[in-house]
Amino acid sequence: NASPFFAWDVSSYLALFLITAFAIVSLDHLLFNKTDQTAHPTPNKTGFSKFAYFIMFLRFNKNEKYLNRPKIVQWSAEFFPVLLLVFVLRGFIVEPFRIPSNSMMPTLLTGDFILVSKFNYGISIPVINKKLIEFKKPERGDSIVFRYPNYEKNAKYQGADFIKRVVGVPGDKVVYREDQLYINGEKIAYEDYADYQGVESGSGMTGFTHKRELLATNPHGILLEPNQYSRAVKAVVPAGHYFVMGDNR
Repeated sequence: NASPFFAWDVSSYLALFLITAFAIVSLDHLLFNKTDQTAHPTPNKTGFSKFAYFIMFLRFNKNEKYLNRPKIVQWSAEFFPVLLLVFVLRGFIVEPFRIPSNSMMPTLLTGDFILVSKFNYGISIPVINKKLIEFKKPERGDSIVFRYPNYEKNAKYQGADFIKRVVGVPGDKVVYREDQLYINGEKIAYEDYADYQGVESGSGMTGFTHKRELLATNPHGILLEPNQYSRAVKAVVPAGHYFVMGDNR
C-alpha cells in the first residue's frame, strides 16, 4: 500500500546531465566534428578500448580538446568525467545525508552530516533503485536510510528519505508497551544511564530519561519522556517488510 513516486534527488539530476552530455557529444562526433586524422592521428586502440574511453571521457584520444567546438560541447565533454565519478560514488558506494529532525536522538542530532553506505545490503541501480545483487538483508538494530512508504498519501513526505532503526524483521511479533520493547514475546533488556544532558541541537531534551537498549548485536541509546509513556505499538511484520523506530521514543 505504499504510495508510488519518483523522487528527483541528486543522483537523478546527475543521471539526466550525463545522458544529455553524452547525447550532445555523440551527435557532435557523428554529424559535425570530422577530425583531420593526419593532424590528430588516433592511437592504435581496439574498438572496445576506444568505446570504453569514450564512455568514460567523451573523447577517443587524449589530444582531442574540443577547442574548435561550441561551448555546450566543450562543457559537456569537460564536466562529464567528473560528474560521472560523483554519480558512481553516490549511486553505488556512499551517499551524504543531513539529519533533518531529532527522531534519532541521542544517536544523531538535528543537523548532523552522515555518510551512508550504499552497498551493505547489495548493489542497486541508482535513480530507479532496482536491486541487481543482494549481499544480505537488514538486521535488528541496523540504522537504515529508506524512502518513506507514505501510506497516508501525504504530499509532504512523497519521496522523502527517512533514517530509523530496524526493530522488527519479517515474521517478528513486535510489542512496545509502557516504554518496554518485546520481540516475539522476549523482553528486550535495558541499561540505565544518567538523565540525558543535551548538547547543540539536542539541548532542548536535557533531563529526558536515557537508556541503552540491548537489541540483538546492536545496542544503542534511546531517549524516553520522563513524565509519560510513549505510544504503544503491537504489530506482526509482514513478509518483505521491516518495522522501524527512532531512538528518540
